[in-house]
Amino acid sequence: MKQKTVVVIGGGAAGLMAAGQAAQCGARVILLEKMKRPGRKICISGKGRCNITNSAAPGDFINHFGKNGRFLRQAFSRFFSSELIDFFQENGLEIVLERGGRYFPASGKAPDILKAFLRWLAKLKVEIRDNSPVQGLLMNGNKLQGVITNKKEIRCDAVILSTGGASYPATGSTGDGYRLAESAGHSTIPIRPALVPLEVTGGIHPELVGLELKNVEVRLVINGKRCQQLFGEMHFIKTGVSGPVILTLSGAVVDGLREGKKVVLSVDLKPALDLQKMDARLIRDFEKRHKESFDQVLRGLLPAQLVPLCLEQTDIPAEQLVGQISKKERKRLLHWLKDLRMEVSSHRPFTEAIITAGGVHLQEIDPRTMESKILTGLYLAGEILDLNGNTGGYNLQAAFSTGWLAGRSAALAPSVEGQGQQ
Repeated sequence: MKQKTVVVIGGGAAGLMAAGQAAQCGARVILLEKMKRPGRKICISGKGRCNITNSAAPGDFINHFGKNGRFLRQAFSRFFSSELIDFFQENGLEIVLERGGRYFPASGKAPDILKAFLRWLAKLKVEIRDNSPVQGLLMNGNKLQGVITNKKEIRCDAVILSTGGASYPATGSTGDGYRLAESAGHSTIPIRPALVPLEVTGGIHPELVGLELKNVEVRLVINGKRCQQLFGEMHFIKTGVSGPVILTLSGAVVDGLREGKKVVLSVDLKPALDLQKMDARLIRDFEKRHKESFDQVLRGLLPAQLVPLCLEQTDIPAEQLVGQISKKERKRLLHWLKDLRMEVSSHRPFTEAIITAGGVHLQEIDPRTMESKILTGLYLAGEILDLNGNTGGYNLQAAFSTGWLAGRSAALAPSVEGQGQQ
């Protein structure tokens, strides 16, 4: 029986996994990477540490992808977090569990993930061709016959499209895959940045830049209606706000802004205390420290960088003795602490987005194999699909799982007739 040839387009998380799995199943594999080397996005993932997956159970994991998460059930039932951890450990890379159920390489170095992949692919004799952007797919009716790269044809039995999305374009994710998928007859959901920092009306006070707030509750209010709320960590950056909670909410924010809606973030700086308990604490503090100035007392309530903003927005003089603060002023402070509001004016571009929302329509992909329902012999995996999850290792696991399934399916499926090799 003739050895099958599988071409993988894109050397990111999904493509590297797909290439190795196809080779392990006996196929000759050619991995085409448009950049000088594969895995560039892996190397910068998780601030250079690469959060590969999460300890969440499958059902909870799927919920982190919203309504489209159900598509991942088949892939996760075949290759999930425990199999991924075993895979890396078998390939010489120790993995450790950290807070939030997040798994990282024990070395704390994302490039070690790529090194493990490259060792594995070399052992499997996968041919990696760098600087090889794909110009088009070769098709005969509804059957795939190969690809065109560097103006040359490569005939093959199957193609795995794993080009990533459009986020961090410097790593090679420039949206090429959408064009290739559309040329094969696929429809795409409009792409937009996801897990992306947000800009706020009026900008950020210079004193706040670099401030990280932990254990706060952020509520998302769209057109006056509370939509979501999350507890955790947020950061102030030069251009606006970021951090885990903000990034998780950003998908809904981006969609709200695109629809022309008013989007507001409401931050509860003291979520452990309800309004009544918080007010009682303020009364107690004010009575105990009645001869101290308002700004001195604030430093016991807030990080120092937040004090100027509080003074400005509550309109209470810094030098005023807290024993002289009126009930009305105290209530103003109370509501500021429990409902610090920032209107969102925009979001940062794809260059700062961790992932891409939108992509190839899931109804056009067989979730049992990752094969296109439109073009026989074409498989799709990873971020090119209309799947985007929260931060915490969810998106990389989806890339690895869909890549694993696509690679094995492409290698083990019946050959498309009329193929050759190059």
